[in-house]
Amino acid sequence: MSSLFQTPSTLLRNMLVSRIQDVFNDGDRGETPVMRSDNALFERGSVIWRVHGDVTTMMIGGVSALLLQMLHPAALAGVWDHSSFRGDMLGRLRRTARFVAVTTFGERSQAEAAIVRVQEVHERVRGTLADGTPYSASDPHLLAWVHVCEAVSFLDAWIAFGEPGMSKADQDEYFAQHAVVARALGADPVPDTRARAEALVRDFRPALDASPRTREVANLVLSQPAPAPALAPVQALLMQASVGILPRWAKQMHGLSTLPLSGPIVRTGALTLAHTLRWAFRQKHRFPGVALRRPSIR
Repeated sequence: MSSLFQTPSTLLRNMLVSRIQDVFNDGDRGETPVMRSDNALFERGSVIWRVHGDVTTMMIGGVSALLLQMLHPAALAGVWDHSSFRGDMLGRLRRTARFVAVTTFGERSQAEAAIVRVQEVHERVRGTLADGTPYSASDPHLLAWVHVCEAVSFLDAWIAFGEPGMSKADQDEYFAQHAVVARALGADPVPDTRARAEALVRDFRPALDASPRTREVANLVLSQPAPAPALAPVQALLMQASVGILPRWAKQMHGLSTLPLSGPIVRTGALTLAHTLRWAFRQKHRFPGVALRRPSIR
């Protein structure tokens, strides 16, 4: 339909959808939003579809997951030594977002192929820490850390800004479903309930560290330029919301306990943005290509 015959609300909806899709799909590479499939790894209406299908909370949870992941020295080294994030942050985020979209909503064969590609990348990411300890991105224990950070952060963002009353049963179901992809990637152990996920995070805490390099990478993530000037205020809001859902101990390790904006202002802004984007994508049958969250160390 020509824009001359579209209502103002339709024009606004299409503008928002187009802008979000442009951010998370590389037009120069011919990328288009991932189509929702009836032959995906997970059924339509599943809990993981509900959680991963929300643009705003996945972006918030994705940044939060990345801030958690980088507290592990080996995870941080993998990014620092092998990633292009410093020169191509948007490209890195796009690739990660697409992985989550394909493995959640895409055709089963596409999801399985995406998992194999990531495994191949992981096999090439290896090195040695400053203290001489070797690391490998394909290490099952390190993969378990990357996974649990994502799962907890995605779910916490959804509960905070999407479904505050989410039942414990649905939360456990989310972890059980998300575990499918983590196990396929080789992670071990993989928690399948909320309680086991929180216990795994506690088990990892003695191995975590916040070094000057950690602070540098966190600053790069939180202060990255917006993909378009008009999105700068939105991006600033999302970044602060991402910090807001971090566990208190993680904020303290990053030195991010104090934020310029107060919690209620950030929460109200994030809720408003989430409602607006849900309205914009309502009745759209394509996933926008946004899973950042999930910026990830993957």
